[in-house]
Amino acid sequence: MATVDFNAPDLARRVEDLSQSELDALPFGVILIDRHGTVRFYSQTEARLSGYGALPLGRNLFELSACLGSDDFRGRIVEAMEAGTVDLEFGWQGDFADPKRDLRIRVQSAAQGGVWILVERDAAASVSAA
Repeated sequence: MATVDFNAPDLARRVEDLSQSELDALPFGVILIDRHGTVRFYSQTEARLSGYGALPLGRNLFELSACLGSDDFRGRIVEAMEAGTVDLEFGWQGDFADPKRDLRIRVQSAAQGGVWILVERDAAASVSAA
């Protein structure tokens, strides 16, 4: 089983070296969107830990909820994508399952275009129903 450090400066490159099953087994959420916001990959871990439950492949990530579509979330990512290479990190509060859950979001450019959105949850959120 491959392990990837969420703090690695080249996190996107590291996740791109993994298979889909390895991405699904990471302890943090992994989402890949294209330049239009369409979900190209959504890990099983993200579906489970976020409380979303489904895999929204082919849907626009920013239309899944008002929070994801907000200027604070969507706006940051779109602005960074328009500026060129993306390497963002920000804190966020709220998840589908728990509006008070603290999240750490990393967004990095994907080699084939679009961006990887990687989501680490606070320790209390790491306990989840399987």
